Amino acid sequence: MSSSMDSVGVARLLPGGPVADRVLGEVAAEVVALRAAGVTPSLATVLVGDDDASAGYIRIKQRQAAELGFVSPHVRLPASASQVDLHRVIEDFNADRGVHGVLVQHPVPGGLDYGRALQVLDPDKDVDGMHPVNLGRLALGLPGPVPCTPAGIEALLAFHGVSVAGREVVVLGRGATLGRPLAMLLAQKRSTTNAAVTVVHTGVADWPRFARRAEVLVAAAGVPGIVRPEHVRPGAVVVGGGVRYAGRRLLPDVDPSCARVAGAITPRVGGVGPTTVAMLFRNAVGAVRRAVGG
Repeated sequence: MSSSMDSVGVARLLPGGPVADRVLGEVAAEVVALRAAGVTPSLATVLVGDDDASAGYIRIKQRQAAELGFVSPHVRLPASASQVDLHRVIEDFNADRGVHGVLVQHPVPGGLDYGRALQVLDPDKDVDGMHPVNLGRLALGLPGPVPCTPAGIEALLAFHGVSVAGREVVVLGRGATLGRPLAMLLAQKRSTTNAAVTVVHTGVADWPRFARRAEVLVAAAGVPGIVRPEHVRPGAVVVGGGVRYAGRRLLPDVDPSCARVAGAITPRVGGVGPTTVAMLFRNAVGAVRRAVGG
């Protein structure tokens, strides 16, 4: 473990920006090589409805795609679209050999089932890494796209010299997009993982008992301010993965006062978020490689 575990009082910040810059630099270099070989990488996006935040996220991803050299076909369906309408768009992108990756923006309007739509998607074009086939690949340690936020957390810890191998990691939260896949990822036998992982959640009445023993504590509950200084082992590494929004205001799981106890901590803004976006594009370039045979 890095020296973060040894110093208490002024937590070292673990920003995600430098991690994202490195990953996106690697992606950009791969895109240059692919284009030189006559392959134009393509990441398609699908948006249903009129949610301003979702539309904003799509714009950010499309802008990043253009900067990296991807083409980014886009379909926007009205909020009145049916499940069949959504499936038809996904199936069209599945069948289009010029489209390598597909992103269906979550959430979809209340009348639609995102999980059913995800199952229609070709797992090899799933840049979020959330298709059941890809979660199965993760569970078995097989190659495939990894859910973006867990992959970003692994990369962030490695970049900042926080070794988790043989250490106790506690993940507070069991969601399908973060808590569960992160636990599987960090328990794998690799140099940047190989941790002893415990998953707890708000349904465990004494979850703070588990949190206080963690050498690395990952908050993934989606409950604003749930992790406070009394829940943190002095000198531990604290990663804020779970957030909610009140309008445009970010409400993280980790109360900022935890910095007084932690040895290292992700910042309130600019921590896990940038790495999540970067891993989306790492998955996208991986989808291109699969499509062209390596």
